[in-house]
Amino acid sequence: MAQTQQAAPGTGLRGITGYQWLVLFVAWAGWSLDITDFTLYGLVLRQALTELLGGTATMAQIGSVGGLLTTIGLLGWAVGGFFFGIIADYLGRVRTLALSILIYSVFTALQGFAQEVWQLGLFRFIAGLGTGAELMIAIPLVAEAFAETHRAKILGFMMTGGGFGQIFAASIYDWVGPYGWRYVFFCGIVPALLLAFLRRGMVEPERFAAVKARRQALAAQHDHSDEDREFLRAVPLQLFSKGIRFQTLVGVLFALGTLLAVWTAGAWLPTIQGLLLEKEGIKGVAAIPYISWGMRLWGLGGIAGYIAFGYIADIIGRRPTIVIYSVGTLIVGLYLFLGVTAYGPYPFLLLIFGFFVIGIFSGHAIYMSELFPTHVRSTAVAFCNGSGRIVTSFGPLVAGLLVVQLGGLANATGIMTGFAVLSIIAVALGRETRGEQLPR
Repeated sequence: MAQTQQAAPGTGLRGITGYQWLVLFVAWAGWSLDITDFTLYGLVLRQALTELLGGTATMAQIGSVGGLLTTIGLLGWAVGGFFFGIIADYLGRVRTLALSILIYSVFTALQGFAQEVWQLGLFRFIAGLGTGAELMIAIPLVAEAFAETHRAKILGFMMTGGGFGQIFAASIYDWVGPYGWRYVFFCGIVPALLLAFLRRGMVEPERFAAVKARRQALAAQHDHSDEDREFLRAVPLQLFSKGIRFQTLVGVLFALGTLLAVWTAGAWLPTIQGLLLEKEGIKGVAAIPYISWGMRLWGLGGIAGYIAFGYIADIIGRRPTIVIYSVGTLIVGLYLFLGVTAYGPYPFLLLIFGFFVIGIFSGHAIYMSELFPTHVRSTAVAFCNGSGRIVTSFGPLVAGLLVVQLGGLANATGIMTGFAVLSIIAVALGRETRGEQLPR
């Protein structure tokens, strides 16, 4: 097994094994389809709520109800990520990943059958359990499979799935949107097809297999050292042990900064573009190509940002790279939402904004996975992201509720973007991990 899972150091991309390519593909595809399903919701939210609220909903009603539903979905992300993250540290990465994909595929599609707002919210929450879990499992799976070779670059490439997810969703909206919002949601069942790949050739990474074997061996013994007892403690409790709790704090702050900026924007960008287009007389079905094009460019910017992050982080370090991306998010995002009042500049600015606000999530995969040892890695990544998501889940709700008070949805979204400064604070406190081996 050792010869098949890890490429020999210094062999280049040609030395990557078939097992590693399979892990990368499954993790990339799962993450891209995860974001596809999440983005589909934002693209049809206004149409869905207009119908479910009786056909005459005001923008204030859509803002408040839509913000509440988005918050419910993000809470599902937080709960699902944390719960399944723990399961993955005990049961294994592969089986837990398959379950997460099945959940978010089925319940995204079920949103298309909703007849009441509460039904849409319920299906949204359960779908969120799966979407929240997928990346929390994929990150440690890929990090451990590529522990010795090209780790940062490969994790950055894996994260491009998020950008492709934006493009896939925009394309689906472009093709299926004219038939109605329900058909857009029905397309969410497609990720379930990925499960076929999970049943072929996917085994646990050697590092996790070693942890599982150590747990089993220690369970059969009666006498344990202090180190062994700490190793056997419940994994969530270990995140607050003396040796790990500071990394946990850094991870939570980093997650807060990135998630507050991106999820509020992701939830409301289609609606903001639609409102700008209405000012120019472009409404309804006629606006779909414009909105889908803007979201494609946002995703393309994210793809470039994801890939660039891994290379930049290997050259100048993880912490300086996170600072650069956070400053870019602040400058471009605040100008986009607070300074632009016409649709014209939006597509170009969305391309640049996507590079920073989406691309920084490569730091979640690279930096967070390098802060924690194998036996707590999935739980730690899930806890940091989950804690961030619990707080940030209220971002779209707050933005939606403050539409009138803050003079519009764009202003409210811009204010939430400003929280990207928390990521800068996080890495100012954290340690640099460039050049270090992945903790065992």
